[in-house]
Amino acid sequence: MAIKDIGSFQQTLGNADARGWSRKVDHDMSTGFDIKAPGLEGGNVEGGKTFGEFLQDSIGKVNALQQDANVAMEKLASGESQNLHETLLAVEKADIAFRTMNQVRSKVLDAYREIMKMQI
Repeated sequence: MAIKDIGSFQQTLGNADARGWSRKVDHDMSTGFDIKAPGLEGGNVEGGKTFGEFLQDSIGKVNALQQDANVAMEKLASGESQNLHETLLAVEKADIAFRTMNQVRSKVLDAYREIMKMQI
């Protein structure tokens, strides 16, 4: 299944009950090991972000950078802005964020495939 936008990504997470699963995994990891997930204060699972929520926030930020870059390019092309340097910086930020997101996606998919290969 291809994910075309944030709405379909959220629908996919909802269909797979990713929030419930990631809360359970975060909780199991925080009680079994001394590992702190990003956004958790003192190991409090209810007050922090789950992995799924962290991914959604990250994708939203990458999308915002892409939109900012598009606006900057439109302003430069229309002559509304003459600042080429800020436009190029916005485009590069969006490009780096998108490449990083793709790398994270690849790592998550590799980890998922590896887990699915495990025999129970």
